[in-house]
Amino acid sequence: MRIAIADDYEIVVAGIAAALAPYSERVEVVELDTRVPTVSDVDIVLHDTFGRPQGDAFDLALLASPHGPKVVVFSWNLQPHLVDRALDQGAAGYLAKSLTAEKIVTALERVHAGECVRALGLDIDEDISAATWPTRDHGLSEREAEVLALISQGLTNQEIAERCYLSINSIKTYIRTAYRKIGVSRRAQAVGWGLENGLDPDHSRIIRPEGTGLVTHPPR
Repeated sequence: MRIAIADDYEIVVAGIAAALAPYSERVEVVELDTRVPTVSDVDIVLHDTFGRPQGDAFDLALLASPHGPKVVVFSWNLQPHLVDRALDQGAAGYLAKSLTAEKIVTALERVHAGECVRALGLDIDEDISAATWPTRDHGLSEREAEVLALISQGLTNQEIAERCYLSINSIKTYIRTAYRKIGVSRRAQAVGWGLENGLDPDHSRIIRPEGTGLVTHPPR
């Protein structure tokens, strides 16, 4: 089973690839994409939602070629209506980030076999999967980091709430806790901190030709 991993941040796709590496006999990661469409011949595109539109707000056609790789969403946001919207739009699966790497591989195998898989695990505040996200080493949860990433991209609180499908009060809570952890008190300071600490989206493609290591290709 050949897969590509898609997200706006290299550290995210690299972290997922590292988590899946022990299962290389079952799943082969052949492409890592940050803000570019998949071009390799793969069976599945694993779409990480960190910092990205969710539900029916993202275009599946942007993630894969017209020739048919299946798209599986990988997210901490497990609201039932959000899962339903993604699947209704054509996603072949929706996986929780609380899943272990082995369970992720098993779910991908089921998708490859033709199932539509909802592997939602537990909806918890602290992520327990082997995946990673920008600023994790600064003590930020993935949700706090995502909110800071969207602030760094210039989105308002209301726009962040709409993108993440969370209430405005939840967004304000994440902002307060994130600000406290990084030692800032104003939005401009948070933007500056975010840009200095890896919250500016990347733009690259890494393809693994048959029999070789991962090599970087410039985005098209």
